[in-house]
Amino acid sequence: MRLWRSVVGKVWMTILLLVSFVLIILTILLIQFFEKYHVNQIEKSLSDTAEKISRIIESHRNDGLGEEIVFEIVDAPMRVVIAYDKEKFHYSPNIEEKNKIPAYVFLNDDELSTVFTEEKVVKKELSLSDLHDPGSRFRNYLVAGVPLHLNDKETGAIFIYQSLGVLKETTKQTANLILLAAGIAIVLTTIFAFFLSTRITAPLRKMKEAAFELSKGNFDTRVPFLSQDEIGELAIAFNQMGKRLKFNMNVLRQEKEQLTSILSSMADGVMTFSRDGTVLITNPPAERFLQQWPIDGNEADPIPPEMADLLEQAIADEKEHTGELTIQGRYYVVIVSPLYTHDQKSVRGAVAVIRDMTEERRLDKLRIDFVSNVSHELRTPIAMLQGYSEAIIDDIAGSEEEKQEIVKIIYDESLRIGRLVNELLDLARMEAGHITLNFEEVDVGAFVERITFKFQTIARDNKIELQSHIDKENIMFSLDPDKIEQVLTNLIDNAIRHTHENGKITVTQSIVQGGITISVQDDGTGIPEEDLPFVFERFYKADKARTRGRAGTGLGLAIAKNIIDAHHGQLTVESKLGEGTTFTLFLPNRK
Repeated sequence: MRLWRSVVGKVWMTILLLVSFVLIILTILLIQFFEKYHVNQIEKSLSDTAEKISRIIESHRNDGLGEEIVFEIVDAPMRVVIAYDKEKFHYSPNIEEKNKIPAYVFLNDDELSTVFTEEKVVKKELSLSDLHDPGSRFRNYLVAGVPLHLNDKETGAIFIYQSLGVLKETTKQTANLILLAAGIAIVLTTIFAFFLSTRITAPLRKMKEAAFELSKGNFDTRVPFLSQDEIGELAIAFNQMGKRLKFNMNVLRQEKEQLTSILSSMADGVMTFSRDGTVLITNPPAERFLQQWPIDGNEADPIPPEMADLLEQAIADEKEHTGELTIQGRYYVVIVSPLYTHDQKSVRGAVAVIRDMTEERRLDKLRIDFVSNVSHELRTPIAMLQGYSEAIIDDIAGSEEEKQEIVKIIYDESLRIGRLVNELLDLARMEAGHITLNFEEVDVGAFVERITFKFQTIARDNKIELQSHIDKENIMFSLDPDKIEQVLTNLIDNAIRHTHENGKITVTQSIVQGGITISVQDDGTGIPEEDLPFVFERFYKADKARTRGRAGTGLGLAIAKNIIDAHHGQLTVESKLGEGTTFTLFLPNRK
């Protein structure tokens, strides 16, 4: 089956059919030619012989030797009929009964009867299908008739005929000769066709193999060109195409790598979309943006609804659109521009540039809050110092006890200012990397329970349930106990101040892969979502209306974050407004 589908098979079959068609036509023409030629020769021979016989019979009309001479000189294939008149017919003795033509045929035939009536020489192919079984032409007879003049009163006729069966052998020999020539021609044609086809298909097969190699990306594949004909020129063109493809692919690869490097190194997120909103290409910042979205949104939506609206608008009116998004307390500016097809006639999608503005917002908030908080924190103690100092100077205090009370207030406020300044200095020192840790092997469970127990009295006074959960007892871990106690103290103190009466605070210590976690969970007021990114910044404070007792300086969480960072750990927060807050610190195993 593969042969008929190949070029070799098709060329061979085409040439073979062409040769066969030519040979068939040639056979038919040759057979007709030879048949006509032999018929003409037989007719001429019969006519000449009939005239000779007529002359012999006429010359021996009186001695009766004419018939003997005639029957002696006539060859076997020929049959002679001497008609002295229309009633008297003499047949040669070599005529068999089955090959005998009756006398009435000669008398009744329109053409043969003219020999008697018009004394004409007649040549005719006679079919005796009415006398014998019908058959092919080879059962017909060629008949030649010439007039016979014996006297002036009556005219006879000499009829000589011969069966066309002799042509059968001639036709058969001619057909055998043509078939032999056809067989030789077919063999030679097959050899020639396969030789020619092989010369053509061999380089074509090599080009096919080279094309498959090119499709696999092997652009160094070359086709050898062994001839200077069209196939050789095709091989040269194929090799030039391979070189050009390799060059173009290298250029495209370099451009793709360059574009990938540019996209990967960009601080802004870049995403391309199709018209139906399918994400096609993203860079690492955009992937991080998409990873944050399902936390707050519907996981069935690949992008935030606000961004989907910008995408639809950009595709609909083919203009650039800008919008802002807030996800997990982070602020993003999104710029969506339409992407056109290569002919610039229709929009095929859009490209979105996502810029994280959280840091800028944080810096602006820090700048505003720092001035406001420092002013707020220093204004009250300075005002109190100024007021009570003036009271002492003006001698307003009526008694020694009142003076001592005023002096004590001045002293407490000076301590508060000093504490604020010291915490600012400590935080600055930590952020500058000037922090020293003294690691010790500590029983983590006992350490957490001790700190929790220290706050039980304060918790009971505020009608808050404070409890601890330890994953495993007697677990030794390397840490700086003073610094970590400072962190836990700040977290528990914050939890107590932000939890209402009859609330609950849980301190949980767990063993995890790579280290330990300690979490402080409360069911208090919670932290607004927009403030979550700033809880570890200096001077951050919850709304004082939701705090219990005197507010702190707003530096405790910032110091705690720096202490955990110095331990190469992590301090995270999860909170929902009105439901509570959970601070979790992770400390890795010390290598």
